[in-house]
Amino acid sequence: MRQIILDTETTGLEPSQGHRIIEFAGLEMVDRKLTGRHLHLYMHPEREIDPDAERVHGISLAFLEGKPRFAEVASQISEFIGDAELIIHNAPFDVGFMDAEFARLGLPPTVRQCAGVIDTLAMARDQFPGKRNSLDALCDRFDVDRSNRTLHGALIDCELLAEVYLWMTRGQESLMMDIEPEAGAAVSGLPADFVRKPLKVLRASEAEAAEHEAYLDALDKAVKGECLWRKLAAGKEAVA
Repeated sequence: MRQIILDTETTGLEPSQGHRIIEFAGLEMVDRKLTGRHLHLYMHPEREIDPDAERVHGISLAFLEGKPRFAEVASQISEFIGDAELIIHNAPFDVGFMDAEFARLGLPPTVRQCAGVIDTLAMARDQFPGKRNSLDALCDRFDVDRSNRTLHGALIDCELLAEVYLWMTRGQESLMMDIEPEAGAAVSGLPADFVRKPLKVLRASEAEAAEHEAYLDALDKAVKGECLWRKLAAGKEAVA
């Protein structure tokens, strides 16, 4: 299944008031794995950017000078999202802006150009009722490192959302993992009499262990506490 993790940045909050898309980002995922293929575009909005919006994403009109208009990149976006399922946090916002841009060009709305839309904000509200479910809050909940994110940006938000979405839907993987193969059946194309040799265990070097601890320190700082890895490790030591 082909999916696109999608996000946009805009000049303001309401497309009905003439606000426009200024940044588009999409990451391709196939069978729950990022393929490395992505589309990232900046667009000149042909209007001013609200100061409040600029404080959030940090994109100025001066930066967008010389960038293409939406009309010049619409075909790229349509081709990229075509036949894919879109995964968006607060989908009505982004889809509303994309629909307004497509309508200006006489193009079909987003849902007619893709295979469907998943709103991860709606998913989060179902899974965690009564809790904060912003992308930042979900990153904290799932220990997703967002230390490199100082401003909202479409591409980095897509990268974070991809990790959050995979955490939120991990139960889908367990459904397949619970299916046991029949005795004597070939697994993954291997013959039934195949005997796997013992795996060689490679211990981490002191330098690698130190690098790992430094990474965990950064995770602790990002989540303002103790990251999940260290909590789990402490639990194992307590049991032992």
